[in-house]
Amino acid sequence: MTHEAAAVPGLRYVADWLAPDACAALLSHIDAAEWSTRLRRRVQHYGHRYDYGRRSVAADPHGAPAPPIPEWLREHAARLVGEGVLDRAADQVIINEYQPGQGISAHVDCVPCFGPVVAAISLGSACVMDFTHPEDGTKAALPLAPGSLCAMTGPARFTWRHAIAARKSDPGAAARIPRGRRVSVTFRTMADPAAAR
Repeated sequence: MTHEAAAVPGLRYVADWLAPDACAALLSHIDAAEWSTRLRRRVQHYGHRYDYGRRSVAADPHGAPAPPIPEWLREHAARLVGEGVLDRAADQVIINEYQPGQGISAHVDCVPCFGPVVAAISLGSACVMDFTHPEDGTKAALPLAPGSLCAMTGPARFTWRHAIAARKSDPGAAARIPRGRRVSVTFRTMADPAAAR
């Protein structure tokens, strides 16, 4: 199922972008790779390492470069291009792990660093992503199901802020829905094509 989230222009959501067996295979590859524990949550960087403190992808002369994007991620990156989600293959991938109670504060992905589309696959537990317009305060909540794809372009990418509340459950139709472990895989292109080489 694909739909445009009407309240947030430029936001596209595909509920079952990855089948359950493909989700399990991708999680298996992720968990076989090395995690960084520099943040409060575990992360993996491929292609280019994002420096959260400097809000930059410039190479850190004191840090190890990010490993190249592995084949098991490149196949998904190629599919995103084939389906017209990205206009070229992703140069940078960040994988984030969220345990129940962990979230991410409201932000816009680095504008000088990354291109016009940010595309993220959700694995593991469902959660709710909150979007807020910085000028008029309009809010929209988007439930992210396991195997779903969320792509942000236009105002969703450059104007609206997105966040995941740090809580152990999310509101549901009848009752609160407990969170489990969630892993997000975010594909981006570099804003400066020269930096992608």
